[in-house]
Amino acid sequence: MYRSHTCGELRIEDKGKQVKLSGWVQKIRDKGFMVWVDLRDRYGLTQLIFDDERTPKEMMEKASQLGREFVIQVSGEVIERESKNPNMPTGDVEILVSELKVLNAAQLPPFTIEDETDGGEDLRMKYRYLDIRRNPVKNKLIFRSKVAMEVRKFLSEKGFIEVETPVLIKSTPEGARDFVVPSRMNEGQFYALPQSPQTFKQLLMVGGMDKYFQIVKCFRDEDLRADRQPEFTQIDCEMAFVEQEDILNTFEDFTRHLIKAVKGVEVTEFPRMTYDEAMKKYGNDKPDIRFGMEFGELNDLAKNKGFNVFDQQELVVGIAVPGAASYTRKEIDKLIEWVKRPQIGANGLVWAKFNEDGTLKSSVDKFYSEEDLKAWAERTGAKAGDLILVMAGDGHKTRTQLSALRMHLGNELGLRKAEEFAPLWVVDFPLLEWDEETNRYHAMHHPFTSPKPEDIQLLDTEPGKVRANAYDLVLNGNEIGGGSIRIHDKNTQAMMFDHLGFTPEEAKAQFGFLMDAFQYGAPPHGGIAFGFDRLVAILGGQETIRDYIAFPKNNSGRDVMIDAPARISGEQLKELNLKVTQ
Repeated sequence: MYRSHTCGELRIEDKGKQVKLSGWVQKIRDKGFMVWVDLRDRYGLTQLIFDDERTPKEMMEKASQLGREFVIQVSGEVIERESKNPNMPTGDVEILVSELKVLNAAQLPPFTIEDETDGGEDLRMKYRYLDIRRNPVKNKLIFRSKVAMEVRKFLSEKGFIEVETPVLIKSTPEGARDFVVPSRMNEGQFYALPQSPQTFKQLLMVGGMDKYFQIVKCFRDEDLRADRQPEFTQIDCEMAFVEQEDILNTFEDFTRHLIKAVKGVEVTEFPRMTYDEAMKKYGNDKPDIRFGMEFGELNDLAKNKGFNVFDQQELVVGIAVPGAASYTRKEIDKLIEWVKRPQIGANGLVWAKFNEDGTLKSSVDKFYSEEDLKAWAERTGAKAGDLILVMAGDGHKTRTQLSALRMHLGNELGLRKAEEFAPLWVVDFPLLEWDEETNRYHAMHHPFTSPKPEDIQLLDTEPGKVRANAYDLVLNGNEIGGGSIRIHDKNTQAMMFDHLGFTPEEAKAQFGFLMDAFQYGAPPHGGIAFGFDRLVAILGGQETIRDYIAFPKNNSGRDVMIDAPARISGEQLKELNLKVTQ
């Protein structure tokens, strides 16, 4: 038996017990006549003590030769500490060691295995197995496991069946780029790794499974950001004989359960907002509604006053920043420089201060009277003490830029509180979006999304106005889930492929299996998929997913720990009938 107890469970009530512990050496304090060792395992720390009076000389020498991260086993008696540590759960006791065994010596680690480490991110990624020993990373992985257990618990109790779908599938042209896998036995042919189990879960509905879910790995060969990885995990769900309302109600309960179970927070409100409303009020389709700063469109108030910067633009729009009328000119200039960065790309900002005494002062007083500025204040919802910030330009681009500024200010002003949860359904997305590069429409979600029945007649005349039977669940300014009611009959699906530019032959080659399945009694169905990594991170109070993944990739899609991707041997290439030019 390597241990009778863990390093996190002994308390003063265990005084006098003979125990056996195993773990890693966290820290050593050697006074010559006395040696203290902090022993660590997944569960916590326990202090060990060796001294000249009670410890044999040979064991004292052995203890003094221990190094950080040595794996050891000790036996001894639980005794009361003379100098207690109230910051440690085990801080009232220590182990007077009677037996010490080194299970594995260790090299000095390249960074300190402590909560506040001296290791940079690249170094910690290379030695990720050491990083996992640190509490901040270890606790995030334990937290992820807890969320996964609650997901399975809720869905299983609601009658969902967990079904595994294939990982080696067929490449499709829609969506992000596929990762492809050459087939040795089928020369010149390739599998793709799934971006989503979309068609398989629809086939499960045809198969009568009724309620399906899966916590599943998915893969997308796309540019990476802090909240993106080339391989990621989805909570994938589908239901048969449902309308949109059924799905929204089910997954409101699901989200409410998770937040309550893992954070102890009750969420009651799940407001709904159309895509058009979200873009108009917040400039993006995943707004953070924990704070205000809704957009106020100022075209009718700001144009035709002789200020050419506004007169020549498609959109003039502003927000009111609460309590920021006290900003100095230096602070305002810093915001102007922030929006001018290449990542935002704005030309600048116009500002107006709504002072505490009710007066208004702006950077464009030459063109606008105080009455004009009061109208701006009313339109943006500004109150005395607020700062009005105004941008102008192309409609979509300007909304996107102002949205980025709004989120930046939300962070700067402490308005985005990690322990506050504000979910939101965004509905009525456009079915199609125009792509300038290919000069044709693409499905905003995927080609299996059903159009709103009342909009189908617009497909031939005004396809850009057709709304999708689709919905996204937003939490704290992040899309955590998205789905739709699916097309479930062959004719409508064929029509959709036609509008997306597929020839009948291309549609059959890519999705003939699904079209065939629809001929054998496909039920009405719909579903949703949650980004599990992102959901866990947000529940954990962060927006960067990397620390919630055991072995993540870096921003170049590389695993620097195992050095992947990597070249394969010429023999392997030959077996796969592939040639790679050096």
